[in-house]
Amino acid sequence: MEPPRPGLRKLPGNPVLWVKEWVRSSPGTHIWLLVIGVTSLVIASASEGLGQFLVHRTSSNIHELNEHPLPSLLISGFWIERPESFLLYVVMFELLHANVERWTGTARWLLTVGGAHIAATLASQELVLLAIEGHRLPRSMTHVVDIGVSYGLAAAAGVLTYRLRPPWRYVYFGGVLVFFGIPLVTGATFTDFGHAIALTMGFAAWPLTPAAAAERPAETEGTEETQGPEPGRAGGGPPAESDPSGGRERPGGQKRPGGQER
Repeated sequence: MEPPRPGLRKLPGNPVLWVKEWVRSSPGTHIWLLVIGVTSLVIASASEGLGQFLVHRTSSNIHELNEHPLPSLLISGFWIERPESFLLYVVMFELLHANVERWTGTARWLLTVGGAHIAATLASQELVLLAIEGHRLPRSMTHVVDIGVSYGLAAAAGVLTYRLRPPWRYVYFGGVLVFFGIPLVTGATFTDFGHAIALTMGFAAWPLTPAAAAERPAETEGTEETQGPEPGRAGGGPPAESDPSGGRERPGGQKRPGGQER
């Protein structure tokens, strides 16, 4: 895994070069966006029946997780249910994913958002299964549509908290909690529950950020500076041998009691 990036490269002033450098510094974000754009075009150009089939077939619901666990977890993150909202996702990806990827590096960004997508999907569908078994939801919910990229976005929103400096960090943190918290406490759905899990995993990704890496050397240096020379040393040199008699050295390295040299 690549090391955390200590800082971001300055983007060029030329708009064309600026865009190229921006995309180059966050390749994972823009490859993901490209795939979502293609799948959105597929749904938009398909008939209503085919579109519904594709949406259900690529969902990571209980039925698909039982039948095709790994493909459904992976593929569901590359589709959105309403193609007309694609431009909104472009804005969200550029604000959240691109900034986090440029800051932490592609490997750490992918580990965070990918892990959050998988964990939130499995946990939210487990909640649906428990509700079905407890007769609080109909059995048809095993085929519920569960696709989209919102879990990854929630995780990226959590990580981005550490990119900001106080006091803006606290303002942003409060806004994120309100945005995801209000739906959770006012009639939460399984999706809201998944968002909360993904956001928490984003907050927990602090050790993967450059901010955490920058603090560790500072703490180590502070610890070393507080340590004084070992007892019995002068300026950290080798320990002096003690003479119980208090005498001086005699020629040949011997000592005579009384402190006088013969």
